[in-house]
Amino acid sequence: MASCQLLKGGIVERDIITDFLYMLSLRIDYFLISYHLVVMYRDLSSVSFILPAEYQKTAESLFPGNGFPNGQAPNLKAAADFAKILGIGVEYQRLLALEKESGELKKFLDHFQNNMDLLIKKTWVDKSDEKRKYKLQDKVPLFMKTIEQGDYLKSIEEFSTILDDLAYLLFGAQSEKEDFTEYTFRIDEQMGLFWWYESRLMLFKELKEQQVLWAVLLLGLCYLTNF
Repeated sequence: MASCQLLKGGIVERDIITDFLYMLSLRIDYFLISYHLVVMYRDLSSVSFILPAEYQKTAESLFPGNGFPNGQAPNLKAAADFAKILGIGVEYQRLLALEKESGELKKFLDHFQNNMDLLIKKTWVDKSDEKRKYKLQDKVPLFMKTIEQGDYLKSIEEFSTILDDLAYLLFGAQSEKEDFTEYTFRIDEQMGLFWWYESRLMLFKELKEQQVLWAVLLLGLCYLTNF
């Protein structure tokens, strides 16, 4: 009789353990499903912003959603059309036509550097972010030197980093949120287009056509010089 009770007790204990393991597996499954839903929502939210219809065709002819298959670069007309919707069409065309060694282009680049320096200095930041501000000021002269050397691929990479830092100085933590581009569109549509341009800039790291890289880089330089 005692052995029977022991057997029954063992069965009861095993049933409790089985139930516990079953409930634990359900909790793990729930956690994994919840995690994947969060990741999926995050990924969808990052691409959920759609450019207004009046800009879409022009913008995506320069920055196609599927990148550049087979390394085929956009033409210069796509860059010129994008400059128009950015509000810098006339000035952009004038600058794009200048020889790289011309005094007029050097004057423009000096103007850009001065404007950037003033813009950075005017940003108000918390004391904890002052180091970031000073580091950004140091990056700009190095960036200008890269442009002068004619390395436009490296210039685009450096410009993208500079713009990330500038966005943080201008907009704070908002610049690191998924809806940042949409947020800037609500402030001003051309400003929104510029920050959309910034978000797509690194697409061009796969291209080697110097003329196209310069044309794309000049869009940002021209916009910020007239900011």
